[in-house]
Amino acid sequence: MLGIMLSVGTAVAADQPAAALDVQAFVKKDQFRTIKISPAGDYHAATLPLEDRTALVIRRRTDMAATASVEFGKHQHIVDFWWVNPERVLISMAYKIGDLEEPMPTGELYAIDADGGRVENLIGQRVVGRSGDTRIQPKKVEAVAAFLIDDLPDDDKNVIISVEAFNADPLARVERLNVYTGHRSAITLAPVRNARFTTDSQGIVRFARGFGADGINKLYYRKSDEASWQLINDEARSDRIELALGFSADDKVAYLQVEQASGPDAIVAMDVATGLRKELLRDDDSDPARVIYRPGSSVPIGAVFMDGKPRMAFFDDASPEARLYRSLATAFGGDVPFITSSTADGNLSLVETYGDRNPGDFFVFDGVAKKADYLISRRNWFNPATMAGMRPIALTARDGLPLKGYLTLPPGSDGKNLPMVVMPHGGPYGVRDDWGFSDEPQLLASAGYAVLQINFRGSSGYGRAFTQAGAREWGGKMQDDVTDATRWAIQQGIADAGRVCIYGASYGGYSALLGVAKEPDLYKCAAGYVGVYELPLMYEEDAMRSGSNRTYLQRWVGAREQLAEVSPTRMADRIKVPVFLAAGGEDQRAPIAHSKLMEKALRKASVPVETLYYDTEGHGFYVEEHQREYYSRLLAFLSRSLGGRVATTGGGDVAAAK
Repeated sequence: MLGIMLSVGTAVAADQPAAALDVQAFVKKDQFRTIKISPAGDYHAATLPLEDRTALVIRRRTDMAATASVEFGKHQHIVDFWWVNPERVLISMAYKIGDLEEPMPTGELYAIDADGGRVENLIGQRVVGRSGDTRIQPKKVEAVAAFLIDDLPDDDKNVIISVEAFNADPLARVERLNVYTGHRSAITLAPVRNARFTTDSQGIVRFARGFGADGINKLYYRKSDEASWQLINDEARSDRIELALGFSADDKVAYLQVEQASGPDAIVAMDVATGLRKELLRDDDSDPARVIYRPGSSVPIGAVFMDGKPRMAFFDDASPEARLYRSLATAFGGDVPFITSSTADGNLSLVETYGDRNPGDFFVFDGVAKKADYLISRRNWFNPATMAGMRPIALTARDGLPLKGYLTLPPGSDGKNLPMVVMPHGGPYGVRDDWGFSDEPQLLASAGYAVLQINFRGSSGYGRAFTQAGAREWGGKMQDDVTDATRWAIQQGIADAGRVCIYGASYGGYSALLGVAKEPDLYKCAAGYVGVYELPLMYEEDAMRSGSNRTYLQRWVGAREQLAEVSPTRMADRIKVPVFLAAGGEDQRAPIAHSKLMEKALRKASVPVETLYYDTEGHGFYVEEHQREYYSRLLAFLSRSLGGRVATTGGGDVAAAK
């Protein structure tokens, strides 16, 4: 194993006593979100979260001077970017209303030079043609959405993209895009709607995966640009979804993530000449959470499994990459290292390290000198030494289903007889709670609470059968799992049975209100943030957007006529504890009507309820002033039932800066 010299600079903090609790430390935006090194190593590009938008800034490595920056206005977010060559960056845009909302891709692709020049809107609904009499229009002016498929590392001018109309369940086409002129040329059509594509090492599109209005996933394969598409997996026949992850460097092997009849997904190697398959990696209970690629390439070499804490596994344990990752893990102690980008020659890499107490640090790793130099921290105002640890837990639901989750305890606590906040996650499908630094559990732990997060059935990450077990279980077995986890924590002596509240956002808000309705003696209070409470409304909000949305609601949430009986708005008379509701007037995911109907029902039932509404906020509050007010109100609300700390009004940080 190679030894690595570690230059941490200001990344390692002195151990100082925790200061007074201040919510400002938790609502303050990250210094940056994503950072990537340029192919020649001359620049860093990074996305910066602003109040209601995300910007991109490019800095010269030699002196860290900003050479370019760009942002596109309110609710406009740069969700990803790629160095196409040493001087040019491609930018992907999304629209997002609210801090908790998933970005909705606008399909616009922009490009900018590292020195700030030649900013071009290459494709998307805001592209405009050349003025004047010329008929030469290098860029097509059409209302379409485009998504990067391959940045073609060996081509400095072109990338491969998918292009689709703004229709429900669109049918995409694949094109080559010039990142300087916006000129596009056709390559192929998708064999399935809602398609996403995978290329080989030569940039040839070989896989397409998608689904139609029926929501059934299909995976197609082709041997070359001249070959026709062949269906190799149909979920309706196989009862599994298969994802293409990439190819070996010689393109002789394709790597797939394959769902199994029971247990977690496997990573499988498929010989493209014979079609023969061989299982490479499979955990005992967790799906691959993240694919590890060979630095500077699209060749998969391993995966991260969220088996309690992150665990890395490689196709070849003796490979140079496996040895490198083991050396990095040793150098960084308890934090998890991950190589996020590399120079074209592989000599320099950006390594992100993170943990349950550390929001994330970045280092520049010199592969020749075997030295890692500190670059920047996401939030240097947090001292990891004073933050709360996150402990993986396991228990069994009442019907025998194994459940996993996490327990965050107040720093310095003995973990016994504590006031506790149960925090079901949002989603609920395709989402899970992971090990790592998380704002709300840290805030609540700083206030003196144990925080319980359980990955109830329906959560992602534990195989197809576990997710499917949550289908149409809103208010049923998914809620029972949360109840069982709460009782487990009490039985273990972790939580004081007389001091337990439940709090969540989005679906978690639904679960919180449903929890106190179904279990009126278990919880002392409930808080719902941008939640859904009148479930039949979901059909009015979501169902008409596309056929696949209607199929999703029917298959996963339930038939409209069945949802009233599991809607908290219809169960307000069963609730016997105080409730706090918060929502935004511009929320398109969980419209504020849900919260106002819930408030009305609670007041009619004489249930104590307090609210915080902002007409200009969306699915989660953006504005720091609003976030401070929200978390101050939340802590005060919890304190009245549980006795924990309330927010200060001063400017002290929760912990000393690094």
